[in-house]
Amino acid sequence: MAGASSVAGEVFVDALPYFDQGYDAPGVREAAAALVEEETRRYRPTKNYLSYLPTPDFSAFETEIMKNEFERLAARQPLELLSMKRYELPAPSSGQKNDITAWQECVNNSMAQLEHQAVRIENLELMAQYGTNAWKVSNDNLAFMIENAQKELQKVRKNIQDLNWQRKNDQLTAGAKLRELES
Repeated sequence: MAGASSVAGEVFVDALPYFDQGYDAPGVREAAAALVEEETRRYRPTKNYLSYLPTPDFSAFETEIMKNEFERLAARQPLELLSMKRYELPAPSSGQKNDITAWQECVNNSMAQLEHQAVRIENLELMAQYGTNAWKVSNDNLAFMIENAQKELQKVRKNIQDLNWQRKNDQLTAGAKLRELES
């Protein structure tokens, strides 16, 4: 049972669950469930309990690509396939077969594509040479982060356990005082 609040937002709890007895007696659980059910039926929230908070702005986490993708999904448009046109090496159109500038543009495009492929090959070679070590370092960092998170979790669990032991001790002490005062 919660008593009246002495300070706004503070609730004084006048129950001693570690000390109180009789919860296992026949009918107690059913009586408690009936009380909860009755209060649930009577309770009608009159206002939004989160109204004092500003409306969250989830768009702060969206990138332009994400916004465009959300719009595409909302419009139920199909996913655009990757265009492979940039990798093609077309010859000049039939009307430009004798045009030297058209052929020069085709040669320039071919040279650019060749350079792109050379860069891709170089990146793959670098990844083959150094990628394994980079991956291992990344995994080591993740393992370190997991270890720290688990240590922090153990600290929190210990603090919770200590708090519960302290509550139990306080309640049993208060219960003993109550029993002494009642006798």
